[in-house]
Amino acid sequence: MTAINERERYARQISLPGIGKAGQKKLASSSVLLVGVGGLGSPAAFYLAAAGVANIGLMDPDAVETSNLQRQILHFTPDVGRKKVTSAKDKLELLNPGVNIMVYPDKLTIKNASRVLRGYDFIIDATDNFSSKFLIADACHALKKPYSHAGILEFSGQTMTVIPGKTACYRCVFISPPKDVKISRGPLGAVPGVVGAIQAMEAIKYLLKAGVLLTNRLLVFDALKMNFREVAVRRNPRCPLCGRR
Repeated sequence: MTAINERERYARQISLPGIGKAGQKKLASSSVLLVGVGGLGSPAAFYLAAAGVANIGLMDPDAVETSNLQRQILHFTPDVGRKKVTSAKDKLELLNPGVNIMVYPDKLTIKNASRVLRGYDFIIDATDNFSSKFLIADACHALKKPYSHAGILEFSGQTMTVIPGKTACYRCVFISPPKDVKISRGPLGAVPGVVGAIQAMEAIKYLLKAGVLLTNRLLVFDALKMNFREVAVRRNPRCPLCGRR
């Protein structure tokens, strides 16, 4: 991509106060890993690539299923049966050929978490199960990697941003993982679209050091009532992850 094309592609955000050419250059040297390329990961990855975040990692062991298409916007009908990371990579490269997409068609585990996460500036938790969410929180704390947590259910979603060692962490709010229960209801497709877009915005803000991050606050979205509410959270001195002990 030529410099002229890059200026045209990013012209609208370069014109924004606090971004400019310097901010765009920063995005072009930054990296974000998305763990999960489904309902949350699809919109988050889309907006990160569109914004010009140069290095985007996609981690997901699953293949595209027909039931995914109602909400997972990076996957199309012909992609059913393909690996989600491959399907997503194809769309993101069509959207922005200037970004570098790395794929990890694997499940995040204790064994591979450190190796994969340590190469990225910011982590987006776009997973759909508690065990993965707690693993991401633990690994990010150990590696001092900032991350965005999110979860969705039916008509609602929630998200918060964590700066390890400085802000309330995931375990400050949710101390230990409950037994995983498979949820077959929903969600309404647009709900992860809204929440995933917020996760992308948080990643971009962190990379640019712009605005106020969603730290020490849990943002809860209710699509039926169409409202957002903030729940203040604090670092828990007895937190099993980031507490004094």
